[in-house]
Amino acid sequence: MTNILPLIIFFILGTLMGSFYTVLGTRLPREEKVLLDKSHCDNCKHPLNFLDMVPILSYVFLRGKCRYCHKKIDSTSTFMELISGILFATAYYVFGPTYELSIALGIVSLLLIVIVSDINYLIIPDEVLIFMSIYFIVFDLLNIGLHDTIRAIGGGIFLFALMYLIMLIGDYVFKKESLGGGDIKMMFIFGLILGPLVGACSIFIGSFLALPVSLYLLYKDKEKVIPFGPFLLISLTLLYFTQVTPEFIISLIRGY
Repeated sequence: MTNILPLIIFFILGTLMGSFYTVLGTRLPREEKVLLDKSHCDNCKHPLNFLDMVPILSYVFLRGKCRYCHKKIDSTSTFMELISGILFATAYYVFGPTYELSIALGIVSLLLIVIVSDINYLIIPDEVLIFMSIYFIVFDLLNIGLHDTIRAIGGGIFLFALMYLIMLIGDYVFKKESLGGGDIKMMFIFGLILGPLVGACSIFIGSFLALPVSLYLLYKDKEKVIPFGPFLLISLTLLYFTQVTPEFIISLIRGY
């Protein structure tokens, strides 16, 4: 029971944060107030009370409909709450109460916000990137010291420059914008967490994950713009949770 209890706690915490991240991912691109505006039904605009906003449970007990206008509720928030709960619990299961857990939770938080904002609005809010960059730098300073933190920042700058170069090449080849500014800025965080080599691999893996989805969407609509940020962050999450090291990448390149 003692081993299961922390997982339950982190799952519940994750569902609560998932609801908040959905709000962030929805309101920031629309330049709406995040904390001051009271939550309301998207259909009838009726303010929601506490019982209407209990993660997952409210959606289940209300049968997916608004308590006031009885119109169908968008299930996006409930889905994000569930995914967030699972990822928070997984992070604790993998890392336990460690420094790595704080980094993993930051990665999951960024992933969930960007999934909502980039898929719906093709925007990765600068406010989120700035806050998360500071978050990771502070935790690095507290846990690995100033010298290693400066090295991590150098890795972030390198990966930012690499992604910017990829954008310039892509723009030249395709004669149009190939990458969003948010994707490029986000690479600073990738380099900060993974370092230059593993961070560069995250770009390759993210591209690989995005390829089948991109081909399908382009087949359905040739003018469709593909949000790349979520795929990059899924790659970051996989690499960090599996603790892939530069030494492992080098061994793969060498073939042993």
